[in-house]
Amino acid sequence: MTVPGYWQQATRELSERDAVIRKIAGSSPGLALRSRGDAFSTLARSIVGQQISVKAAASVWEKFATTVPAIRPEVIHAHDSEALRACGLSRSKVLYLQDLARHFIERRLEVARWKRMSDAELISDLTQVHGIGRWTAEMFLIFYMMRPDVLPVDDIGLQRAMSLHYNRGRPLTTLKMNAIAKRWLPWRSVATWYMWRSLDPVPVEY
Repeated sequence: MTVPGYWQQATRELSERDAVIRKIAGSSPGLALRSRGDAFSTLARSIVGQQISVKAAASVWEKFATTVPAIRPEVIHAHDSEALRACGLSRSKVLYLQDLARHFIERRLEVARWKRMSDAELISDLTQVHGIGRWTAEMFLIFYMMRPDVLPVDDIGLQRAMSLHYNRGRPLTTLKMNAIAKRWLPWRSVATWYMWRSLDPVPVEY
């Protein structure tokens, strides 16, 4: 598991600018964003976790990882669809995982170019896969690419945390979320991670 090299600097600068982040960071000593270092596994985990709770996603993933011999594109692509569904995956998610595997097998994703791509270019590259929308691509940018300045405004956890901390629990518009997050530049991924920690102290790892 890899921790981004910018983490301490980002936490320090965010804590200096934002009292909310300072309090959350103070209650999360030793915790940080971590990458598993495997692109396919990260994307697969993101697909499994779509539109379900963190707890439910962990349960489904555990069954999924136990069912398949290895989390590799060629294995997932060849595996029986009904056996995958028995893990708790919807029919749609099985199709998404198989399409993801196909893209890796056929090298239709520009994996070798990802480090040179901007966030917007990488999101465009990833969303050609069925089932990968902007949210899933943003999770990949944060958890695998470890890009420091991603703000996933469509993430329900981030929306909830920001409304609680900055708007007395009332919903925030995307415009208002972006306005609040200006103080977090250029570390919005880190601030987002701390927002998640304010709701659940156990870090999610894709």
